[in-house]
Amino acid sequence: MKRKNVLFICIHNSARSQMAEAFLNQICGDTFAAHSAGVEPGELNPVVVEAMREIGVDISGNRTKSVFEMIKSGKLFAYVIAVCDEASAERCPIFPGVATRLHWGFPDPSGFQGTPAKKLAKTREIRDAIKSKIEQWCAEVCPPAV
Repeated sequence: MKRKNVLFICIHNSARSQMAEAFLNQICGDTFAAHSAGVEPGELNPVVVEAMREIGVDISGNRTKSVFEMIKSGKLFAYVIAVCDEASAERCPIFPGVATRLHWGFPDPSGFQGTPAKKLAKTREIRDAIKSKIEQWCAEVCPPAV
């Protein structure tokens, strides 16, 4: 069975979409090939890299990608999932093409305030929420193992 492409999009492709891509490839990689991109790609958020490393997922070698880069790739996506929060939803990119579009809003770790420990704690909450959402979605859309 050919894996279906899924694209997670957000503003900077530095945190939420990177986590979602990693989790989908880990949890339901037999069914889906996850990708991620942002409208204004930045640098990977080091707090997110650390939070993912804590649970054995290394995204430190990932690079941020632009939505335009994904459009130019010519890939067809079965699903395009925006992970922008409500506050930045108007800036969250639109992706052309025929795809099922979903919106899963999560707060942006780059906006977290406080000590490094508080930022990491809040990032862990977002990480765990994204993982839980991916697990729930995969349970609904992935074919059962035979």
